Amino acid sequence: MNVKVISQVEQKYIKKDIPAFKVGDTVRLGLKVADAKAGERIQYFEGIVIAISGSGLRKNVTVRKIGANGIGVERIVPLHAPVLASIEKVAENKARRAKLYYLRGRTGKAAMTL
Repeated sequence: MNVKVISQVEQKYIKKDIPAFKVGDTVRLGLKVADAKAGERIQYFEGIVIAISGSGLRKNVTVRKIGANGIGVERIVPLHAPVLASIEKVAENKARRAKLYYLRGRTGKAAMTL
């Protein structure tokens, strides 16, 4: 019975405007960031989805991009958190695995290809 009650309460907080994407796709996340001057602004983070975990309200996505000087940057973002302002699917790739952790060991252009 408790599971039914929890799922009913969670339905109110689940976002409906999230596009369908999968592991291997390139996404652009719009994250709300506190700013000293403007108060709050949206900062974009674009990278490859290397993992999706959880379900329902607790669903998380791990996005990896190659930053300055070829250093990899990963971000784990809860999909239904208020911090995530927008999510946009930029490109679609075919991944043959559920988790693409092997991309962590790659550098340069090899890190961007599956």
